[in-house]
Amino acid sequence: MTCFARYSSSTALAICLGTTAAYADLTPAEVWNNWRDYMSDMGYEVAGTETQSGDTLTVSDVRMEMDFSAEGDTVTSAMIMDSLTFTDVGDGSVSVQIPAVSKITATADPAEGESFDMAIDYSQTGFAMVVTGSIEDMTYTYSADTMGIILSNLTVDEAPIGPDIARVNVTFDDMSGVSRIVQGDLRNVSQTMNTGAVTYDMAFASPDDDGSATITGGVDTLAFTGGGNIPSIDDPSDVNAMIEAGFGFEGTFTAGQGKSDIAFDGPDGGGTLNSSSLGGALSVAMTSDGLSYSGSQSGVVLKALMTQMPIPIDLNMENMAFGLLFPVQKSDEEQDFGLKLAFEGFTMSEALWGMFDPQAQLPRDPATIALDLVGKATLMVNFLDPKEAAAMETSGEAPGELNALEIKDVTVEAVGASLNGSGAFTFDNSDTETFDGMPKPTGGADLTLVGGNSLIDKLVAMGLLPEEQAQGARMMMGLFAVPGDAPDTLNSKIEINEAGHVLANGQRLK
Repeated sequence: MTCFARYSSSTALAICLGTTAAYADLTPAEVWNNWRDYMSDMGYEVAGTETQSGDTLTVSDVRMEMDFSAEGDTVTSAMIMDSLTFTDVGDGSVSVQIPAVSKITATADPAEGESFDMAIDYSQTGFAMVVTGSIEDMTYTYSADTMGIILSNLTVDEAPIGPDIARVNVTFDDMSGVSRIVQGDLRNVSQTMNTGAVTYDMAFASPDDDGSATITGGVDTLAFTGGGNIPSIDDPSDVNAMIEAGFGFEGTFTAGQGKSDIAFDGPDGGGTLNSSSLGGALSVAMTSDGLSYSGSQSGVVLKALMTQMPIPIDLNMENMAFGLLFPVQKSDEEQDFGLKLAFEGFTMSEALWGMFDPQAQLPRDPATIALDLVGKATLMVNFLDPKEAAAMETSGEAPGELNALEIKDVTVEAVGASLNGSGAFTFDNSDTETFDGMPKPTGGADLTLVGGNSLIDKLVAMGLLPEEQAQGARMMMGLFAVPGDAPDTLNSKIEINEAGHVLANGQRLK
């Protein structure tokens, strides 16, 4: 995981910055020199042949290569351009032109698994970039009619894989953006980017001819805003050293209305999967405080037809969202972590309901499931250091200690019943005997169940729940809960005290 994270994040950053925002000054030579130095600071080996003609500097046979090898895996990637041109416009700005087609290559020879060679054509039409400002504070304004990514070559274990087996084609229309780089003790980078329609067409098939899939779709618009601080260190592939030197970034992608169509076939049958949404967002950030991801999507529609299913699948969701925060650097101090999940307004077609509730005894109200957790943990290993991560896996030791957990919200609303809860616990990591190997928790949680008994009655009447199991469920609810003020309402307060006793509504269970 750490090798992949380092490879993918470095490659993505290089593509985003290296191809759209060369680190520049007001003359062609200084633009190229600073671009080359910047990419070198990012860990790339940069080569090219320079030719000056009047106000234009041409750099031919450009190659920017990085070695991502680690833990016995040999991985290299490169961006190759026939030429770059830097032209003094005459008003203090510099115009930059990139080739109509550039090539991105990746070669991997892992210690385990298949080796591969891959080449991607990175194309553009109508590209224009103007650089203004100074060496300390530069602004890049760029646009393109189209940008495209096409898988042009793939070899796996020295066997060529043709487009009939693997095809990738992604196109961005009407791209424009502004990037600014301010040089201080750290390079501060800020970017905005907008596109028109984004479309993709992909296909994959098994070389043994026992399965295939095609994926097509796109979004109406795509936008990005973000930035961060980039230090200059001897080994930029050392993510921990980068963070300690001040590295940090945050960025958010937002997408407009979109759709995706998937068709697949295999030995066990085939089918189609069609999805659409009204829009969504994805945010990523990394600082010394940790790594965080969050995303959301609204108006989700999912339809599927499969040979193994007797009826079509038709699902809808008003909103779905997630959030994840976790520390990445070891520390003697407690660090924050968190998890959010939300599936709101979930509905399905009457045909699916009819499979188990043909008489419509259960309410068809939209369902919601939500979870919101935050906490404190002490991390004992640098997850982004491959050697430390490997040593931890070999030792079998715990990567850290759980110190506190707050349940800010638990919500389950479906078929006429609802469960809501919240609570907070602290953990004593010096006591792993009271609860059989886990740190001793102290704290409590409050739960409220509405409509639980009515739901049990309906499930029994439908024949989905045997009466004896229903009686057992009611006995458990009577043991852990007490009646609330409203009809068919149960309240439960679960506590764990300092002595390690577990209590439900004041009655000791353990």
